[in-house]
Amino acid sequence: MKQTITVLICIVITEALGFTVGMLTREGTRIYADTMAKPPLSPPSFLFPIAWTILYALMGAGVAMMINSAASGTRTLAIALFAAQLFFNLAWCFIFFTFKNYSGALIWIIILFVLALLMTLVFRKISGVAAAMQIPYLIWLAFATYLNAGVMVLNR
Repeated sequence: MKQTITVLICIVITEALGFTVGMLTREGTRIYADTMAKPPLSPPSFLFPIAWTILYALMGAGVAMMINSAASGTRTLAIALFAAQLFFNLAWCFIFFTFKNYSGALIWIIILFVLALLMTLVFRKISGVAAAMQIPYLIWLAFATYLNAGVMVLNR
C-alpha cells in the first residue's frame, strides 16, 4: 500500500508542476500556436497537453519506483537525475515560450535530453520497468528538439 501511495504522490506532484508551468506560460504558448512558423510534422496544439500529461505520469511513476527501491548510491543518483531533468524540462518552457529564446532553448533541450537519457540508464540499474517507462519521454524529447530547431530556423 505504501508503494502505491508513493507512486500516486509522485505522479500528482510531477503533474502539478507541469500544469503550473503550463499555466504560467499559457500566453506564450498561445502566441506560439497562433503566429510562429513551424517545421513540417508539427502536431496540432491540442496534442501537446495530452502528450505531456502522459509523459509526466510516466516520469512520476518511474521516480516513485526509485524512491520505493532499497537505499543505495544508485538510487540517490537516479532521484537526483530525475530532479535535474525535471528542472530543465520545466525551465525550457519559459526559455522557449515566454522569452522566445529559441537558440537558448535548443541548447537547453539538448542538455535536458542528455539528463533524461542518463536518468533512464540509471533507472535501468534499479528497475527495467522504470527505465522502459521513460522511452516515450526520450522519443518525445528528440522530436521536441527537432521542433525547437525548426522554429529557431524558421523564425529568425
